[in-house]
Amino acid sequence: MWGIMRQRAACKAYHALNLEQGIRAIALRAFSSSAKQMTVRDALNSALDEEMSADPKVFIMGEEVGEYQGAYKISKGLLDKYGPERVVDTPITEAGFAGIGVGAAYYGLRPVIEFMTFNFSMQAIDHIINSAAKSNYMSAGQISVPIVFRGPNGAAAGVGAQHSQCYAAWYGAIPGLKVLAPYSSEDARGLLKAAIRDPDPVVFLENELLYGESFPISDEVLDSSFSLPIGKAKIEREGKDVTITAFSKMVGYALQAADILAKEGINAEVINLRTIRPLDRSTINSSVRKTNRLVTVEEGFPQHGVGAEICATVVEDSFEYLDAPVERIAGADVPMPYAANLERMAVPQVEDIVRAAKRACYRSR
Repeated sequence: MWGIMRQRAACKAYHALNLEQGIRAIALRAFSSSAKQMTVRDALNSALDEEMSADPKVFIMGEEVGEYQGAYKISKGLLDKYGPERVVDTPITEAGFAGIGVGAAYYGLRPVIEFMTFNFSMQAIDHIINSAAKSNYMSAGQISVPIVFRGPNGAAAGVGAQHSQCYAAWYGAIPGLKVLAPYSSEDARGLLKAAIRDPDPVVFLENELLYGESFPISDEVLDSSFSLPIGKAKIEREGKDVTITAFSKMVGYALQAADILAKEGINAEVINLRTIRPLDRSTINSSVRKTNRLVTVEEGFPQHGVGAEICATVVEDSFEYLDAPVERIAGADVPMPYAANLERMAVPQVEDIVRAAKRACYRSR
């Protein structure tokens, strides 16, 4: 009798153990699956956290980065972890805290200066260009300026002309600066880490509308030692019929356009620039020499834009490979309208990219 009871008890325990192990396995699979997705906001936050943990010389400074945990919650939790000496709230004075940051970088610290929007960086542009960008050259290499200027860049939604401008071409024109523009969570995490570790000043152009978007992310990217090379573009989608270059939010639009084009028999190659300066001319020209066509996409103004520079370099280096005129898609040449219907017309849309690619492939109707 006791033997039968022991057998039944052991059987129940065995089934309970199997059930518990099964639940754990399901939970682990669910966790593993969810761990493979990360928002751009969390990617930036984790990169800041890990670099601050690894190097005590790294600190954050800007408006509302501490007590409020960042206007877009990029610095969430960092004040509690690192204290007010390394997460520094400032008054509304971009010229003041950008200048303090440059001075700290001269001294050997590694400041990360947050602008609530890059439109406000115009208040600090003298420090960014005349102090940060030129000091290494003017000192014959004796002064390094390891500083990052980061924040949202370009159009958001319904914030008007003074809060919607893209500064990629502005800062991309300046020798001495490195200018990065991430699209995905991998870009955001890997490029921000590279920017903080870099010995030169870096302008890091994020996009407000991308902060909440989730992207697949690998274990390699989640490793604390991970970083991406500055100056290297990524081919997001391989193709043979037309090259589409884009950066930041426009990469997503270019990929959507490529999906539509594929249904019509046009195989587009999409290049995520990642870095505006130094520009990865080699990857762009190699792609154009394969596809023989080029469409550039950007949110900024068309005149003197990033797309204009890309078109120029392709004409200089790969002109004989072109089978069609280059196409440039850019924002409208007007200050950003406030009205939603006009705002949409002022910013490139997926259908604009599709039409341009069709024109390049002589498939437009």
